[in-house]
Amino acid sequence: MKDIRVVFMGTPDFSVPILSELIKNTNVVLVVTSPDAFIGRKKVLTPCPVKEFALNNNIDVFSPEKIRLDYERIKDAKPDIIITCAYGQILSEEILNIPALGCINIHASLLPKYRGGAPIHHAIKNGEKETGITLMYMDKGMDTGDMIVKESITIGPDELFDSVHDKLSLLGSKMIIEHLPSIINNTNNREKQNNEEATYAPIIKREDEKLDFNKTKEEGINHIRALSPNPYPYFLLDDVPYKIVEAKPVEASGDINQIVEVSKDSFTIMCAGGGIKVTKIKPFGKGIMNVSDYFNGFDKDKMKNKEVNKWKI
Repeated sequence: MKDIRVVFMGTPDFSVPILSELIKNTNVVLVVTSPDAFIGRKKVLTPCPVKEFALNNNIDVFSPEKIRLDYERIKDAKPDIIITCAYGQILSEEILNIPALGCINIHASLLPKYRGGAPIHHAIKNGEKETGITLMYMDKGMDTGDMIVKESITIGPDELFDSVHDKLSLLGSKMIIEHLPSIINNTNNREKQNNEEATYAPIIKREDEKLDFNKTKEEGINHIRALSPNPYPYFLLDDVPYKIVEAKPVEASGDINQIVEVSKDSFTIMCAGGGIKVTKIKPFGKGIMNVSDYFNGFDKDKMKNKEVNKWKI
């Protein structure tokens, strides 16, 4: 497959193992990524992980602001195939028609479930027991094209986002190399999606990070798992946001949205049907710490029976 000219499109670290395998097995002539972004409190202009990896492997990189309007470099690269994974922009029909072998997307869900930009987050948050990778032909819609193949993995009951993320990234890198010959030879089993079974997974926004203690303790823990280790979900205490880093569901009683138990190394917030026992937090403006360490500088007795989430940021 070394004679196959590939344009790869991707942005986050999830896409790096896929690009690595494509470099080993095909002729990657161009990598398309999101533009550099200002990262961190100091707002340092930083390339995305895919761009950094491509440059380290001496591959030409193109980072347009709006690919629908700026795609001549893709045409000039004369790709046989375009392969995307977590790129972040929808491709126009003009781009989809460039490569003779079509445009292939590596999507981190079992389509048609969880179309969109955050399928892993939403699968974990919704308590799914499995998820997977779908290889699909791209069309003008968002993750609506014909499917080539799907493979699933289990999601453990205590598994966090980063673990599921890493397993799916490696699975995607294996699958694209395994099935690329059938795509090149047009011998794969192309299957249309059932749109009636479609669900959606939009990008996580700030308002999605706030915990809702009106839901069950299991739903709360799934929310924490889905956003760990970044950005972590938060709650408000005395109008100050606290991110929950480590917690578990427990039996508890009391008023919902209230801290009902406090010990030397934990506190429990009441949900519907039980509590969430918090053992590690990130207070606003501070680093991650055990609750026991936080209580060294905070009178824990003042926390008992406090109401949380009184107002919204």
